[in-house]
Amino acid sequence: MSESSLSRAPPSHAPTIDHHRGSKPLVVDHLPPAWSPTPVRPALPLGVAFLSILIAISGLVVLIAGALFLLNTYFGTVVPASLLIVRSVDPLGAGILVLVGAVLLSVANALWAQERWALWTTVAVLFGALAYSFFTASITVLFLVFLVLFIYLLTVRRYFL
Repeated sequence: MSESSLSRAPPSHAPTIDHHRGSKPLVVDHLPPAWSPTPVRPALPLGVAFLSILIAISGLVVLIAGALFLLNTYFGTVVPASLLIVRSVDPLGAGILVLVGAVLLSVANALWAQERWALWTTVAVLFGALAYSFFTASITVLFLVFLVLFIYLLTVRRYFL
């Protein structure tokens, strides 16, 4: 082998380094972006999972109740009267039921995904239910269940991003 074939020049895209004094520092403009750690999503607490499933089931029932009533109102007797969950409501009320059911389903989905807005929405609704129960002097088992849920959600708020 000849000596010229062993000593190769650097590729044209490689930076050249001048080792003499007073040379400028090497500047490379094709580096990948700096690495930054991704936030770790904490595990879903069991109580929040149970609560989101209960909210989803109740939202689905409310949504179906409103939708079945609206079907019977506008399309005749599509659904037998024995299957209707609500019977004495007007179409506006049934529309509101459909809307409330959809909101409950979205809150349940967001609670499952550990979104902070869903946590605070649920806490606010529980606080309203507690205040209503307290000021109407109806402190029952339901009041205690709401109180336990309220305290529990405040203690697991660090699991929400």
